[in-house]
Amino acid sequence: MNTEYLNRAVRRARERGIVIPTFAELRDPSRIPESTRKRLAGIGMQDVHPLNLFRITWKNDVHTGLFGDVNSLEFPSELTGVPCRIVGLVGRHFPTGAHKVGAAFGCLVPRLVSGAFDPTSQKAVWPSTGNFCRGGAFDCALLGCRAVAILPEGMSRERFEWLHSIGAEIIATPGSESNVKEIYDKCREIRQSRQDHVILNQFDEFGNSVWHYHVTGGAIEEVFQRVKNRGERLAGFVSATGSAGTIAAGDYLKAKYPWVTVAAAESLECPTLLRNGFGTHQIEGIGDKHVPWIHNVRNTDIVVAVHDGLCLRLLRLFNEDDGRAFLLEAGIPPECVESLPLLGISGIANLIASIKVAKYYELDERDLLFTVLTDSAELYQSRLVELRERHGPYGRRSAELDWLAGLLGVGTDSMRELGYYDRKALHNLKYFTWVEQQGKSVEDLNRLWTREFWDATYSQVEEWDERICAFNERVRSGM
Repeated sequence: MNTEYLNRAVRRARERGIVIPTFAELRDPSRIPESTRKRLAGIGMQDVHPLNLFRITWKNDVHTGLFGDVNSLEFPSELTGVPCRIVGLVGRHFPTGAHKVGAAFGCLVPRLVSGAFDPTSQKAVWPSTGNFCRGGAFDCALLGCRAVAILPEGMSRERFEWLHSIGAEIIATPGSESNVKEIYDKCREIRQSRQDHVILNQFDEFGNSVWHYHVTGGAIEEVFQRVKNRGERLAGFVSATGSAGTIAAGDYLKAKYPWVTVAAAESLECPTLLRNGFGTHQIEGIGDKHVPWIHNVRNTDIVVAVHDGLCLRLLRLFNEDDGRAFLLEAGIPPECVESLPLLGISGIANLIASIKVAKYYELDERDLLFTVLTDSAELYQSRLVELRERHGPYGRRSAELDWLAGLLGVGTDSMRELGYYDRKALHNLKYFTWVEQQGKSVEDLNRLWTREFWDATYSQVEEWDERICAFNERVRSGM
């Protein structure tokens, strides 16, 4: 702890009227003081206002501006072609329109309240393939910090425009979704040359996985308990790997329901976990070609690869007028069709992967399978324009083919069920990125394989909440 950093952070919070929510409050907003909730009613979801820190939760009620049930969407069998119930948590209703704002909170706030980050003299650097640096920039704006976003130059135009609008410094690195090493190279350069920059790398920051373990994992459990019928079971959780923050919700579910299957999804065009492969793809938000340091591979049961072309075709099916009209003609419930724009490209990949998992394990009407809809189609309107320019108008015939190929016709190809040594082999792949390239130790790598390490990591949240409460008390008392 740097006492002076902590004192400066307290003064900055006092000057700007900043109160920081606890992880417990983000998981269960009913814990938020009534006075805070009343003030929130008059603040827009996307406003750069410190109280929007309390909206970094799955439970935002978009109608009242307050809180309700976890935002979720169930996909009917008429759409998916499988009998099991598939439910996605909806990330659209977070500030910034994506759940990564929570992962960024988990990385920055523990530093801020423990005197490890000075908001008055240091900059928070957010390396990302898109949504994480957006979330980090938003959190910085609310917390009175300066943000630097690092992301590949090939990401969607909307990401860059939004970062400019919120005042973040932007560093564009070569390549696109799969070019994560180039991001790391830039981080190394910054770390060596700019002492006032603090790197918050979602791929090795455990605050990312801790936030998802408690907040996302708890949200899934709450939805399951709310929607399950007698005799139904929580069969599994499907998550694109990305930074491996979201998939930590699977660790929470396994602790509560040991039989749960945790599936890691990735792009078939870059099958890192499936085949130790490499390549490039267009499923924005799941950067790859390495195994993230924070991925608890020991709890991953199966790897599922999804063709990025299917995701882009379904993006059109779910958002083009003729596509939506076809789905209504095909008997898809209107309320489902109306909700499909809540899926961004990675959310579509998670849906396809969920269908593949349901077919692979022959799940039936008694099974509930959960996944995450990280962001929405709102962030990919420029991609839709590009697809129209490249492939022409979208008609009924295209819609029918995409429904059959992308949903009903999805098979169990490009999947790999993992045994103990399969998991160990994927864990060992971390050596080449993190030990050889990023300077971590073999001893730390070996500790990541132990259950005790993860138990201790996830239990940190109690100490963090205590520090947040102590920080807020100092802000209120003027001490």
